[in-house]
Amino acid sequence: MKIEHIEAINLFFDYPNRVGFQYAGGVCTSRVTTLILVHTECGQTGIGSAYSHPGLVYLIVRDQLAPILVGDDPSNLEDIWHKMYGITRWYGRKGAAMTALGGIDTALWDLRGKSEGKPVWQLLGGEQPRCPAYASGLLWSSIDDLVAEAESHLEAGYRRMKMRLARSEEFDVEAVRAVQKAIGDDNDLMVDTSMRYSLEVARRMGRHFAEENVFWYEEPFAPEEIDSYVALRSEVNVPLAAGENEFGIQGFRELIRAGAVDIVQPDASRCGGISEVIKVCELAHKYGLRAATHTWSDAVAVIANAHVIAAMPNGVTVEVDRTENPFIKELLTEPLRIADGQLALSHEPGLGIELNMDAVEKLRMADPLKMPDGSYSDMMFGKEHFPKSLPFEEAKR
Repeated sequence: MKIEHIEAINLFFDYPNRVGFQYAGGVCTSRVTTLILVHTECGQTGIGSAYSHPGLVYLIVRDQLAPILVGDDPSNLEDIWHKMYGITRWYGRKGAAMTALGGIDTALWDLRGKSEGKPVWQLLGGEQPRCPAYASGLLWSSIDDLVAEAESHLEAGYRRMKMRLARSEEFDVEAVRAVQKAIGDDNDLMVDTSMRYSLEVARRMGRHFAEENVFWYEEPFAPEEIDSYVALRSEVNVPLAAGENEFGIQGFRELIRAGAVDIVQPDASRCGGISEVIKVCELAHKYGLRAATHTWSDAVAVIANAHVIAAMPNGVTVEVDRTENPFIKELLTEPLRIADGQLALSHEPGLGIELNMDAVEKLRMADPLKMPDGSYSDMMFGKEHFPKSLPFEEAKR
């Protein structure tokens, strides 16, 4: 088997009236992701995805990575990964270059499974075709609306969910208390504070989260502020989680060796593909830490991450975007299936998924190098969409 050609397909979606949800960055108008398809001479296709600046991913794949991989044997996964990493190291190591090569890597894992007639979770030593999953949503809204949304996640089969905080200290306290009460002690609530806390606020909020039995406490600080994570971790009794903004085993090694977190959050569509998620999970396990993958892009990424978590002894759960994102709901011919808090995986070879090509064509970006202005949750284009400075309101003392 040889690689014949590689495609990067940028997908774009505008929420109705360009109003999706409100969060720390303002109002999300649109969503974007990139599919990576590795086609072989024998007719098999591997599927992956990459979540970064779509134009950069497209150019890196089309103009640099694809030309050097055509004719290679896709089963040589490790050699190909290092080949891609080596050629992008000068401008890469993190960010869009690592994300782009990771999309190809995930597609190669899909091809490996198809070639060997086994699902990826089984290739990795997993025993069951399922993985715990949590509902990711509960963005900035009224407390009554947050409670109603939390109840809808339970009705949809989830037993864990994550909410976004960092509006104000008073609101955060009240919102966590209300949602935790609504879902009950038998279900888990995680909180994401969007890198907006000072160390002193993080300490106070950490004590409150511990009292409310929060399952994990995510990203109180920017990824560069490792010393703040280390300081906070020794002072709070709720697990700290981070990693969606980290890349490669080298980035996670820094987090882990510093003792900054309890739960690492790699993402196959961000940090370097399935190969790097495996390495990150294994290193975390060596240090007695848990792993819970991040996903905020598409169903391909959810499934790719789930195959790894399902096979890892320290795998906790995978994230499923519940913000009416068509890349989650429409991209696959078989929608994601959640029951009793578990995401079902397939016994079919590889990732066990098939793309809904009608949806792909409907969502395909007209010009893969031209991003319409808007707020894409993690990326902003156009001056008017650059997030206004929203100061975090501390409690009066």
